[in-house]
Amino acid sequence: MTPTASLPAYDRSRLTPGIVHIGLGNFHRAHMAVYLDDLFALGQGHDWAILGAGVRPADAAMRDALKSQDCLSTIIELDPAGKTARRIGAMVDFIEVQPDNAALIAAMSRPEIRIVSLTVTEGGYFINPATGAFDPEASEIAADAASPHRTAFGAIVAALKARRAAGHPPFTVLSCDNIPGNGDVTRAAVAGLAELSDPALAAWVRANVAFPNGMVDRITPATGPRERAIAATFGLADDPVPVTCEPFRQWVVEDHFPQGRPALEKVGVTFTPHVHAFEKMKIRILNGGHATIAYPGGLMDVEFVHQAMAHPLIRGLLHKVEREEIIPYVPPVPGTDLAAYYALIVERFSNPEVADTERRLCLDGSNRQPKFIVPSIRDALAASGPVDGLALVSALWCRYCFGTTENGTVIAPNDPNWDMLVPLARQAKADPAAWLSQRAIYGDVADDPRFRAAFTNALGRLWQDGTAATLARYLGQ
Repeated sequence: MTPTASLPAYDRSRLTPGIVHIGLGNFHRAHMAVYLDDLFALGQGHDWAILGAGVRPADAAMRDALKSQDCLSTIIELDPAGKTARRIGAMVDFIEVQPDNAALIAAMSRPEIRIVSLTVTEGGYFINPATGAFDPEASEIAADAASPHRTAFGAIVAALKARRAAGHPPFTVLSCDNIPGNGDVTRAAVAGLAELSDPALAAWVRANVAFPNGMVDRITPATGPRERAIAATFGLADDPVPVTCEPFRQWVVEDHFPQGRPALEKVGVTFTPHVHAFEKMKIRILNGGHATIAYPGGLMDVEFVHQAMAHPLIRGLLHKVEREEIIPYVPPVPGTDLAAYYALIVERFSNPEVADTERRLCLDGSNRQPKFIVPSIRDALAASGPVDGLALVSALWCRYCFGTTENGTVIAPNDPNWDMLVPLARQAKADPAAWLSQRAIYGDVADDPRFRAAFTNALGRLWQDGTAATLARYLGQ
């Protein structure tokens, strides 16, 4: 008998929107939308349905795909004990994607919209990596200041301005992206953009709009032929955008929603003032772990994450770096044993059903390294602890950006700054200091003589001996 996907356990016709979500990628549909679907199934929160939205051409294609199936999303959980599929009904419509975002601005201006949430990727917040501050000189921001409303933040600013003029209270802006202090970063982007054209509005935003911080977690691979084939086994061969994901999910949020929020604590969301502790744990241990296994796997032509975890040298690198150079500098987290958390991370990375790719983990290192790896290096240096492993991780990223794997295969561009990184990595082969000159990535860490020496040694070993031999040497083998 062919397995089937479960359907929403509530009457979708009774849902009304309370949330506009910008960025309908796989992660949102397997995370926030699932939590809301669970809440609606309890018979609660039916005035908190989602209006989907986007600001880029790819979002228009997603809109067409989801509108063709009544905005239902297929979510397939890849449990090694057995796959399950469900159709998520938490989204009731998808706003038309327009160059000037007029429809999006109009929707966010409606008083019943009390939350605007976002998943626009780590690199989508216009942060200067060197300072960690909003970058008003970023090209898209400069364009939006002159001819506003093109970016998600421009649309949010316009909608907040309209609500203020109409006497409606502001919506809460909720980032669901995987960046440190995501609420604070979002406030900086919204208020910073407003400042460029309307300083009074910027002051009002800072004084009146809530931007709760949150930590989000669920591994959701990109959708391709394999994922569509899995959907077909559940009788959903006609769904062009199914989402596969691991069984695990977590969401930790500050409880700061002046216009109300859905009762998501009833379906597993943690509301706490200690978000930053959870966030640092996740970013350092999980995301730092992903960065640690990404580049050796990419260089040795390992395709999948679970295959990297089965490689004794890559797994050994992860264990040693995590235990000696990352976890010792993660502060205590309420109700959490860090060793047990790391053991869970290893289990999740090793799940063969997820089939997450090493290439996905290697993506966008120029945005991820300064968030996921460099802070651990800085803490280890401050504590006079070892940094050889983290320096090796950074050197592996540099070697990957040279643009070829160890067998000579050309690596397709895998970073927004690829055209700059490749020549820099090639220069660094003879002059490692060239790579460390990226102040936006390394900041003052690049000036530390211990780190510079460890990085120089690691990169030299990678070129002289290769990835496997360099890992073995680091592991004492």
